[in-house]
Amino acid sequence: MKINEIKTNPDNPRVIRDGMFKKLVQSIKDFPEMLEKRPIVVNTDMMVLGGNMRLKACAEAGLKDVPVMVADWTEEQQREFIIKDNVGFGEWDWDSLANEWDSEELNDWGLDTPDNWGGEELDYSGANQEIDVDNLDGSMTIKLNYTEGEYWKVKEELSKVAETPEQAVYKLLNL
Repeated sequence: MKINEIKTNPDNPRVIRDGMFKKLVQSIKDFPEMLEKRPIVVNTDMMVLGGNMRLKACAEAGLKDVPVMVADWTEEQQREFIIKDNVGFGEWDWDSLANEWDSEELNDWGLDTPDNWGGEELDYSGANQEIDVDNLDGSMTIKLNYTEGEYWKVKEELSKVAETPEQAVYKLLNL
């Protein structure tokens, strides 16, 4: 179907941030044939139910036509599909990936691999410095580093536990 005949869903609850979006665009440029196996799902009004970000990435990649599957569903079925299509039920088996896949390819394909990919030791020697307890101002900071994808997952999970990340960590540690 012509890409300009498809309507994006203004109520799409899923977004892809800049870095991941660029990876999606590149993925489509590198392997557009995958779209045949995973078409954009639209309702009978040609509004996207599944694949809003893929549609946006296809336009960014310069595609004029995209594979589409039309779903003639009730409003309730459409709403359910929009969420279920974006829920990630599985987890990555990092050991299997480390043993069977090339980390550079995985990163090129959009999968953020852990910093210690391949088993190399991380250097934490400067991470735990002596604290001058006489000069504390009443609050302290713990800094954690994540990839962009990990950051959003952690933030989402912490928001399920408490209002702020600090409160969530405190609660999870049973303090």
